[in-house]
Amino acid sequence: MEINNKTIWVTGASSGIGMELCRQLAERGARMVLSARSKDTLIALAESLPGGLDRHWVVPLDLADADNLLAAVAGQLAEIGPVHVLINNGGISQRSLFVDTELAVYRKLMEVNYLGTVAMTKALLPGMIAQQQGMIVSISSVAGKVGSKLRTGYSGSKYAVVGFMDCLRAETAQQGIQCLTVCPGSIKTNIAVNALNGSGEAQNKDDESIINGMPVAKCAQDIIKAMLNGRDEIVVGKGISALAPTIKRFFPRFFNRMSARMEYR
Repeated sequence: MEINNKTIWVTGASSGIGMELCRQLAERGARMVLSARSKDTLIALAESLPGGLDRHWVVPLDLADADNLLAAVAGQLAEIGPVHVLINNGGISQRSLFVDTELAVYRKLMEVNYLGTVAMTKALLPGMIAQQQGMIVSISSVAGKVGSKLRTGYSGSKYAVVGFMDCLRAETAQQGIQCLTVCPGSIKTNIAVNALNGSGEAQNKDDESIINGMPVAKCAQDIIKAMLNGRDEIVVGKGISALAPTIKRFFPRFFNRMSARMEYR
């Protein structure tokens, strides 16, 4: 798909991979719709992009509120017009043992990471089908392909995203819709700092694997390349995290011994 002059809606646009995707896509000529909870941060980002607020839109959204999200997106489409690409990037991670984690944390992870993705797709896919062209990109995680300690809720929500995208790809294959699932491993973002502990608070500390991970600019470049090349799924990252799905597939016994020491998004 050509990016120039296409309208691309990105959730989780206020930081990390989402923010970098907005910058690189806007530089390629896309008109961006920026969504996250922080309106001020989104406005500052939009002003920094080529064309500024005259070319790009700021739509604050809370992915945890799927019911209101559907109405909010529908209310913006009259002004924005056709959306050609949706990038479901917004999400939150977790760092806590299962026995120490409150049920409310699992609910929040599913609401943000999975139901937020479903709701955004539900709101924008019909317009793409009507045009007989469009692209849904969902940022899952290596944790959506393989599991490790401290991520039972996060991994479960990201496995759900992978399964959702596999089914959606099959349903829309004859309707001109491209579905790309992205599984990042260790990427230099604040995802670990903001990860929830067992009581639902941010852990406020980084992971060594994230500190030493792939630069976010390189991650965004790889995602855009996959979009342009019509890929169905990619794993992006640095080091063992990016190799984990392959190791699990071909060397399951070795993977089971290794997984207790693995760290990724």
